[in-house]
Amino acid sequence: MRNLEEDDALEDFQHREVTLLGETRKVYTAGTGPAVIVMAEMPGISPRVARFARWVRDAGFTAWMPSLFGRDGAVPTAKEGRDIFQRACISKEFRALAANESSPITVWLRALASHAHAECGGPGVGAVGMCFTGGFALSMMLEKSVLAPVLSQPSLPFEDPGGIQIAPEELAQVRQRLEGEDLTVLAYRFEGDAFCRAERFAAYQRALGDRFQARVLPDNAAGPKSERPDDFFRFIPTPHSVLTVHLVDRQGERTAAARDEVLAFFRRRLLA
Repeated sequence: MRNLEEDDALEDFQHREVTLLGETRKVYTAGTGPAVIVMAEMPGISPRVARFARWVRDAGFTAWMPSLFGRDGAVPTAKEGRDIFQRACISKEFRALAANESSPITVWLRALASHAHAECGGPGVGAVGMCFTGGFALSMMLEKSVLAPVLSQPSLPFEDPGGIQIAPEELAQVRQRLEGEDLTVLAYRFEGDAFCRAERFAAYQRALGDRFQARVLPDNAAGPKSERPDDFFRFIPTPHSVLTVHLVDRQGERTAAARDEVLAFFRRRLLA
C-alpha cells in the first residue's frame, strides 16, 4: 500500500505530452477500456487524486489524468498550495470568480475527451471533476462522447455560493443532451462544506431538474486530517474532498460507498 503522505512518482502511469487545439499538456494514462478523464482538485495531482485514478483503472477503464496546475504527484504544502491557488484564481484560463461563464480550459478538455474516445473506444467517455475542476465535467458534455459526468464538490465560482460556472446557452445544450439521451449527472458534497454550499447544488437542481442526482454526505463521514503540520489540506476548515482527501477506504464508510457508486456509474454508462 502506498504512503499517501509521501510524493507519488506516478511510475505506473504513462507520461504523455498531448497536443490539442495547438496547446500541449502533460497527461497521465493507465489501464485499458473506455476512457475516464480524472481532473485533479486544487492544488494538483496529489497522491490521493492518483489513488482515485488507480481505482478507475482497476475498475476496467483507462484513466486519463491531465496536469492542469501544481506539481504532479506532490503532497502539497500549505505555502505551495496557496501560491498555486492564487495564480489559478486570477488566470483567464479558469475564470475562477466568474458565474454563468464557462472556463476556457474546458474547450481543451472536451478535445481531450474526443481524443481519448477515439483511442480507447467504447460507447463514450466518463469525466470526474473535483473542487476547482468540479463543474468542468458538466461543461465537457458539450462533447458528444462524454456520457458519464461526475461533479465532486464543485467549488467555482468562489465569490457566488449559488452560482454555477457554465454559460447559460451551454447549460441549455447540456440539459437538452441529458433529456434527449436519457443521461444523468452525479454530484457529491459534504453537508457543511464551506466551498461547495447547498445553494450551488440547488442552482444545479433548478437548471437540470431530476437529471442532476445530488448526494450530500454528513460531515462526520469525512476522514481525519493529515498529520503533516504543513499539509495544504489541514487548512481547509470543513470536510470537502469526497473522493480524495476525506475518503475513508473501509467497508461501510459513506465516502467509500460514494466512490463505489461513481465507479458503478461509469460501468453502467461505459461498459454496458
